[in-house]
Amino acid sequence: MASKGKAAVVLGAIAVVVFALVYFGIILTSNLGKTDTEVTSENADKQLAKLYKSISVTTAEQIKGQIDLDPAAVGDSLPDISKFPISVANTTDHFVEIFSSTEKSGTGNDGWLNEVAEDFNKANIAVNGQPVSVKIRNIASGTAADYIKSGKYVPDAFTPSNELWGEMIKAQGTKIQLVSNRLVGNVAGVVATKKKYDELVEKYGSLNVKTITDAIADNELAMGYTDPFASSTGLNFLVTALTTFDSSNLLGDKAVQGFEKFQANVPFIASTTLQMRDAAKSGMLDAFVLEYQTYVNAPDLKEGYVFTPFGVRHDSPLYALGDLPQDKLDIINKFAEFVAQEKYQSLAEEKGFNGLEDYKSELGVVDGSLLSSAQKLWKEKKNGNKPIAAVFVADVSGSMDGEPLKRLKESLLSGQKYLGRENSIGLVSYSTDVSINLPIGKYDTNQQSMFVGAINSLQASGGTATFDGIAVAMKMLQDELALRPDIKPLIFVLSDGETNEGHSLQDIRGLIETFKIPIYTIGYNANIKALQSISSINEAASINADTDDVVYKIGNLLNVQM
Repeated sequence: MASKGKAAVVLGAIAVVVFALVYFGIILTSNLGKTDTEVTSENADKQLAKLYKSISVTTAEQIKGQIDLDPAAVGDSLPDISKFPISVANTTDHFVEIFSSTEKSGTGNDGWLNEVAEDFNKANIAVNGQPVSVKIRNIASGTAADYIKSGKYVPDAFTPSNELWGEMIKAQGTKIQLVSNRLVGNVAGVVATKKKYDELVEKYGSLNVKTITDAIADNELAMGYTDPFASSTGLNFLVTALTTFDSSNLLGDKAVQGFEKFQANVPFIASTTLQMRDAAKSGMLDAFVLEYQTYVNAPDLKEGYVFTPFGVRHDSPLYALGDLPQDKLDIINKFAEFVAQEKYQSLAEEKGFNGLEDYKSELGVVDGSLLSSAQKLWKEKKNGNKPIAAVFVADVSGSMDGEPLKRLKESLLSGQKYLGRENSIGLVSYSTDVSINLPIGKYDTNQQSMFVGAINSLQASGGTATFDGIAVAMKMLQDELALRPDIKPLIFVLSDGETNEGHSLQDIRGLIETFKIPIYTIGYNANIKALQSISSINEAASINADTDDVVYKIGNLLNVQM
C-alpha cells in the first residue's frame, strides 16, 4: 500500500510538472512571432484606460458661444497672395502675371514653364514698341481658382492643369477668355499595381473608369483619389465617375445612387498627391490617381504599375482674365505663340510632358455650374452612411500665447463651417495638463454653439504634453465607438511645437496603430517632424502652416475629411 501511495504521489508530481510546463510554455510562446503592436492589441483598451488614468484630465465648464450661420466664404480665409512664390519675375515694366499650376512652374522636371518664361523674358519681344515680359506665380489650380472666383486676387492670365477650372470660373461670372487650349500635353490617369490590373482586365475585359467604379463598388479594388475641390486630377476623376453612372444627368438619382455605392468602398481620399503617393507606398492601395507627367518621372512606379488615362486631358489651357487692355492681351497671345515653338515642346517631352498624345478626352466641355454642383454632391455623399466622430486637440501651451492662439481660434471658428451636421465633434486642449473642453456630441446647433464657446474660452500657458492630449482624444473616441460602432473616428491635432512634457510618441504609438484612428496634424511655425510621424502611422495628412495661411489650409482639410 505504501508503495502504491508513493507511486501515486510521484505520478501526481509528474502531472503537476507536466501541466506547469505546458501552461507556462503556452504563456511564453503565445507572443512569439508577434510584433509589439500585435501583442498590445490584445489589451489595447486596458492599456489606454491605464494611460488615461496617469494623465491629469479635467472637464471644463460648458459655455455657449454666438454662432455664425453664414456659409463659409473662401475669400475671407485666403492668405495674402505673397504666400505663393513668384517662380519667374518680370523683367520689364510692361508685363502680365500668370498663375500656373505646380506641375509646370515648380523645380526640376516640374519647372518646364519657368524655363520657357525665362527665355521669353530674354527674347526682347515688344508690343507697341515697348519691351514686354511675363511673371509666373506657382500656385495649385484649385487654390488659384479660389483666388480668382472670390476676387481676392485676379492675375492677368491663368494656366491650370485642365479646362474644368476655366469653366468653373466662367460660370461664377468672372470674365475669362480662352487664349490657347493647350500649352503642353498631359493626361490624368489611374495608376494600378500590375497584379491588380491583370486581375481586373481578366474579369472585366479592360480597365477604365467604368470598370474601376464597378470594381470598387463590389469591393474588389482599394483605390484612393485626391480632393476634387483642390486637385485637378481629383475633380476630373469625380466628374468622370459620375458620368459612368449616368452620362445624361450627372446629378440625377441614378448617378447619385451609383456614386454612393462606389464611395462607400473608397478607403482613402487624400488632400494632396504627395499624401496619396505615401499611402500607395505603404501598400494600402491597389490604385490611385496621378498625372502622366508625374508618373513617368517617378522611378518607384516604373516597375509593377500600369497607367490608364481617364477623363478630360490635362493640356494646360491658357486664359486671359478680366477686362484687360489690348497690350496685355497681346503679351498673353505672344507668350502662347512662344510656348508652342518646337524647341520648347521638345523640352517638355524631356520633362515627361506630351506623352500619350493619342488619348482623346472622354468628356466634352462640362458646364462650370454643373462642376460646382458635383463638388457639393461629393461633399454631402462622400462619407456614405458612416458618420464621422472627430476630436480636435488644441495646443494651448505658453508658446501659443498671442498671435498663434488667435489664429488657432480663428481657424477652428472658420473651419467649423465645413463640418457636416450628421457628424459628431469634441474638443480637447492641452498644455502641461489636459482639459476636455467639449465632450463628443452630434454637430447640431447646440453642439456648434458649445464648440464656439469652448474655442473662445481657450487660454495659453504651461508646457506641451501633445501625446497626453492625443491619448485623451483616443479614449473619448473609443468610448464613443462602444456606443456607436458605425462611426468613423478622426483626430485633428493643432500644435506649434514638439512635446516637452507628459508621455512620448513611443508610449502611444502601439495604441495609435491598434485603434487605426487617422490623426491629422497641423503645425504652426514649427518643427513638425514629430507631428508628421504621428500622421504617417495611419496615412493621415500633416500640414505645415504658419499663422498667415493656417485658416485656409484647415478649411481645406476639414472640407475633405469632414
